[in-house]
Amino acid sequence: MKYLPIDIQLFINNRALFSAKLAPNTIAIFNANDVMPTNADGTMPFRQNNDLFWLSGVDQEESVLVIFPNHPDESQREILFLKETNELIAIWEGAKLTKEGALKTAGIKTVYWLEELDIILKELVEKADAVYLNKNIHSRAASEVETRDDRFRNKISEQFSGKEIKEVAPIMHELRSIKSDFEIKLMQNACNITEKGVRRILPFIKPGVMEYEIEAELMHEFLRNRSNGFAYQPIIGSGVDSCVLHYIENNKACKDGDILLMDFGAEYANYASDLTRTVPVNGRFSERQKAVYNSVLHVMKEATNMLRPGTIIAEYHKEVGKMMESELITLGLLDKHDVQKQDPANPLFKQYFMHGTSHYLGLDVHDVGDFAAPMKEGMVFTCEPGIYILEEELGIRLENDVLVTADRPFDLMGNIPIEAEEIEELMNG
Repeated sequence: MKYLPIDIQLFINNRALFSAKLAPNTIAIFNANDVMPTNADGTMPFRQNNDLFWLSGVDQEESVLVIFPNHPDESQREILFLKETNELIAIWEGAKLTKEGALKTAGIKTVYWLEELDIILKELVEKADAVYLNKNIHSRAASEVETRDDRFRNKISEQFSGKEIKEVAPIMHELRSIKSDFEIKLMQNACNITEKGVRRILPFIKPGVMEYEIEAELMHEFLRNRSNGFAYQPIIGSGVDSCVLHYIENNKACKDGDILLMDFGAEYANYASDLTRTVPVNGRFSERQKAVYNSVLHVMKEATNMLRPGTIIAEYHKEVGKMMESELITLGLLDKHDVQKQDPANPLFKQYFMHGTSHYLGLDVHDVGDFAAPMKEGMVFTCEPGIYILEEELGIRLENDVLVTADRPFDLMGNIPIEAEEIEELMNG
């Protein structure tokens, strides 16, 4: 891994929080993600299952974590099963985690090789009253691929047909939505790397530069700072494509007079950052561009201030919508009288601002969490209002990552330039 070693206390604490949530005399089993094939003998880059990582810090394929808090033998309450390394694997793939290495990474003393899984798991599951298994129940999940967790569930259901299977995902969603101080430091590091990328590209952007050249500059900066790269596929959209919410081709030349919307973020130690900045290609906002920019920035500042304990996300989005209505009227995009007569279920501002303002952030870019629950201290949300005027080929979105605290919201990206004058100054060196 490119990232520096993580304090194992994070994972020890996480397992203690998790164990306290399990029903008495139950066992929970977590699988690593699959190594996904491409073509021939190729594979996609491995990305660890976030729940297994959150509980153990193990960032290796074919790993299994077992947690059985009430097992009578203390050594069997936390167990890791790992792929055994050998000289051939070490030469071809690089050395895998040793049992000693797993202890240093996860703080788990009992480690078996994967070939022992079936025998040991049979003994463990038979002692338990129920089995907690993992499943992707994210609200945006739309994959048709059968996962390692899916196959494992089928296996357990067949082998132990009399055992009750419980869902572990709701517990993980609740726990992972609250970030510990250890996690906040990792996320802050991801945001700091993103800041370095922003400061690198602003002087680089000029008429004629290709969108993919900007992407390349960012990737260079991320990698040299121990990031694996982008936390998600970056959006570098100029001109009319600044209005396309998920434009990812990044293949056009940036033109004089156009606006450039960039939505990207570095990951660090599997934790995501998520930023959007919109800048003038030629280094100077036109009067209209600046007016729309400042409207979005005003809404962003007001929305950020609402990210506090007790805030209900649905109510928050309604309030942001009202602020956006006011700005759109001022910009001449909506008529005040039309707004007064609008259908409340289909507000007019959605013509120009058609997405949500905030989502959870963490190990996933769209991290797990309960959108119906009040915000709590330790949660991290994006704040990303936008105005998209297709007929003017003008899309402005701004986005920072914000920590909910007991006091006022803390912007993890507070050091990244965002005022129009700051942007122009950096672009013109």
